[in-house]
Amino acid sequence: MSRPVIGITCYVEPAKFTVWEMTAALLPYMYVERVSRAGGQPVILPPAGDPATVAGRLDGLIIAGGGDIDPARYGSPPHDQTGYIRKFRDEAEFRVLRAALDAGMPFLGVCRGMQVLNVARGGTLHQHLPDIVGHSGHSPAPGTFGRIPVRLSPTLAKIYEAEEVTPAHYHHQAIDRLGDGLAVTAHADDGTIEAVELDGHPFAHAVQWHPEADEHAPVFHALVTAAARAARARRR
Repeated sequence: MSRPVIGITCYVEPAKFTVWEMTAALLPYMYVERVSRAGGQPVILPPAGDPATVAGRLDGLIIAGGGDIDPARYGSPPHDQTGYIRKFRDEAEFRVLRAALDAGMPFLGVCRGMQVLNVARGGTLHQHLPDIVGHSGHSPAPGTFGRIPVRLSPTLAKIYEAEEVTPAHYHHQAIDRLGDGLAVTAHADDGTIEAVELDGHPFAHAVQWHPEADEHAPVFHALVTAAARAARARRR
């Protein structure tokens, strides 16, 4: 049986590799490994042209982590800690997300991906979480993951086979006002919303943490399983 094709959005940033230093479309390889190990065929989706046009060729979609969303999209002025805004990436990801959700495609949002989902549904963001929770544990230092326990709803607990997990965190923003149709599926003890799902969708989950950085990442298996199921249904 062919592997379900999982599109993963990516960064466009200056990069250095072998003898070259230039702008590159890039993605932490952990995403590729997790999707492949789960039985999916990963395909990287750069923010070029209109990625929504390829949505019909995908069986599932992941919006990956990255820089901050332009606060103008949710009607807020920028905080002085808001950064790494890439408006071209915002435009591409909001378009491909709309296409995927309209098609009922299995979807997983990771970190920034959860924020894209929330803003796309009319929600807003806390632009600098330490201002709200009084600590920097969700993003303790540049390039360093934090470890904060999160309590899971029954839906997500079924996927993780646990009521609480301590995953890798690296985010300084989080959901403020919840978007339309979203249900919270995980909280940190400080009140931060750490996961959501879209009501009425076959599989649309998003987590604020970085499951790709954890060896135990059942949410990728759940996504690939849902994508394989959807692909089989289309072929009938």
